[in-house]
Amino acid sequence: MIYTVTLNPSIDYVVHLDRLVSGVTNRTTGEEYYFGGKGINVSHILAELDLDSTALGFVAGFTGEAIEKGTKHPRITTDFIHLREGVSRINVKIKSDEETEINGQGPHIDDEALAAFMDKTDGIRDGDTLILSGSIPKTMPDDVYERILERVKDRDVRLVVDATKKLLLNSLKYRPFLIKPNRQEISEMFGVEVRDEETTLLYAGKLQEMGARNVLVSLGGDGAMLLDEFGCVHKAGVAKGTVLNTVGSGDSMVAGFVAGCIEKGDYAYALRLGSACGNATAFMDGLATREKIDELMKYFGSNIN
Repeated sequence: MIYTVTLNPSIDYVVHLDRLVSGVTNRTTGEEYYFGGKGINVSHILAELDLDSTALGFVAGFTGEAIEKGTKHPRITTDFIHLREGVSRINVKIKSDEETEINGQGPHIDDEALAAFMDKTDGIRDGDTLILSGSIPKTMPDDVYERILERVKDRDVRLVVDATKKLLLNSLKYRPFLIKPNRQEISEMFGVEVRDEETTLLYAGKLQEMGARNVLVSLGGDGAMLLDEFGCVHKAGVAKGTVLNTVGSGDSMVAGFVAGCIEKGDYAYALRLGSACGNATAFMDGLATREKIDELMKYFGSNIN
């Protein structure tokens, strides 16, 4: 089983405006709602790829009910902790002449709720995959990812961590199977300017030395690069298309990479599938569909090494 963890899920409320003007009433030209958070996004892409997953995390109030309902899928089991107080957050994404985001804080998670969540991780078994994605709520301890990883460290679990700064660095001692930083995040972690392929590989290697087995670096418009656990470097470009959406593209890449590893156990193929999933989401208003992923796999089949 694949388990995804979203500690602070959300409803993303996307509004389209011709132009955002402060201090006056603005009228939208269109709007959409998306239910998720990074781990939930991963679960949805896995479902498109015909893989089952269990979504773990916390939900609260009427927004939490909507998130849980919106997450349900024949291939997704929701096993959230229901908080007694507060509401799950709403993130507002404003798309006009510029993109602006206003992200909610989320509900308070007390020690009792956290303990109940940790108990759920005891159901993770040898051979399972555990994917930790995104930031943590301000009300949770800074070492919560470490606590989760410590809880499962003696089991043969494929660990995937998609987080930033200390959350990622502090997870490396648990030798995660995969991490997925981007160049900016690597720059921030090491206090350097990472711009070209040479420095990207240098610091990806340092992350391996610190414990990561496979380092998948998102390069934005330049595609992606993988330094695998055998020291091999794999690169993928980007497909041609109009970028409509950047939310969830990285999560889609993680899902595709994990699915590729499960399907074929081949890192080059996994990067190909991950890149197709990430690009597919970027070219759609919401998350990628199987049809779009299959279409882009034809491109990445001849544009990868």
